[in-house]
Formats: sequence, C-alpha cells, structure tokens
Amino acid sequence: MTTGAFRPRRALAFRRHATALATTAVLLLAGTGCAADDLAGQYRDGTNKGYISGDGRIVEIPAGERGDAVEFEGVTENGTTVTSDQYREQVLVVNFWYAACGPCRVEAPHLQAVYEEFAGAGADFLGINTYDQPATASSFAETYGITYPSVIDVENGAAKLAFAQVAPVQATPTTLVLDQQGRVAARISGPIDSPSTLRTIVKDLIQEGQ
Repeated sequence: MTTGAFRPRRALAFRRHATALATTAVLLLAGTGCAADDLAGQYRDGTNKGYISGDGRIVEIPAGERGDAVEFEGVTENGTTVTSDQYREQVLVVNFWYAACGPCRVEAPHLQAVYEEFAGAGADFLGINTYDQPATASSFAETYGITYPSVIDVENGAAKLAFAQVAPVQATPTTLVLDQQGRVAARISGPIDSPSTLRTIVKDLIQEGQ
C-alpha cells in the first residue's frame, strides 16, 4: 500500500519509559481522585514510569501525497459499533491511548477542548484504547471529562492495525488526523502539549475541503 511522505512540522523531546503493568489502569482509576492523577504528575515531573512515549514530532502530509483512506470498524466502551464510513466528509481526529498512560491524562483536556470547539463544525473525534477493558475506559472518560467515544481494541488490535498500515503508530499516545476523504493527513507522535497545535491542524484541514 502506498503511503504519503511525512513532512516534519516541529519536534519536542520526551523521555522514554517502561511499559505499564497490566493491572495499573484498573487499580489507579478505582482509587481516589488524587491517586488517579499520580501518573499525570509523574509525567509532568519527568519521573513517570507508566508509558513509552513518542518524541513529540508533528508531521503533515500534503494533500497530493496522502495514501489510501483508512477502513476500520470497532466497538466502543458503550457497546456501539463505529465504522470509517460514518466519519467520511469530515475531519477525524483519532487518538491512541490507555488509562495508565501518564501523558494521555495530561493531554486529555486539550483533546476535549478541541473536540468541543469543532463538534458539529466539520470535525469529529474518536479514541482507540489499545489496552483497557470497557469499564476502565469509561472510568477514565468520566474522570477526565471526555465525551467522545473510544474503540476498545485490546482483544485483537484490529483498529490499530488498520491505521498502522497507512501511518506508523509506535508510541502511546499518538494522534492521527484524517482528512474528509479518510486519509491520514497529520500525525502527532507523543502527547499534545496544548490545544493550539491540534486546533490549527484541524482548522486547516476543514478549510482544505471547502
């Protein structure tokens, strides 16, 4: 399959850490509100042990160099089936995450802010949870105020594989932004450090399709 040539936009350095233990997500989200933020605090302090992160690089693909549209299907934490077809003709932000990922917690309000800004105005959001069961993903959404759905992909990784065939998804979190034709137009490898970067990418892609 032909893929577009990624063009760097900017890069930030992030430390690489060990992978999370299998039970960490459930234990943390079942605890107090303070405990639920421990990993986010560790990440901010540079001592987080709960994730492997990307280098923060933001890359964009010019419209003429993008690969094929991504075809995917999955079931959300609420048991609803979602497919790529229902997101066509709008920009789609796809965020790969799991609950025990410290930087996923830090970036959550930034993602939600941009989602609220563009909901019904040309863009939609979808999470791909690569590690957790539905109850853990739902607890995360409630704790961090996330109102868009996430596909629970832990059983077979089919959703992640569908995207990885077009754009590498090598770290968590990773955010991909699809154009109105369902093609990957941008990739953020690592946490989103503010709403402004993602907002600009989404706005540019909406205008591109007008």
